[in-house]
Amino acid sequence: MAEEFNNPFRELDKRLRDVPPEMRKKVMHDVAIAKLIMEMAILVTSNYSSLLAGMFKTNRRK
Repeated sequence: MAEEFNNPFRELDKRLRDVPPEMRKKVMHDVAIAKLIMEMAILVTSNYSSLLAGMFKTNRRK
């Protein structure tokens, strides 16, 4: 019943340990891949609104 409660906010004052270089390299690679995929998705989908507007626009000449 009387379990000791560890406050995670008290751990913020402690010194952080360095990340192993191979883990850092893997994380940075994964972030780069995610950023590339996100930029390619934006490139593909960014002009849909103007494309649809152009398809439904009618040119009425007098």
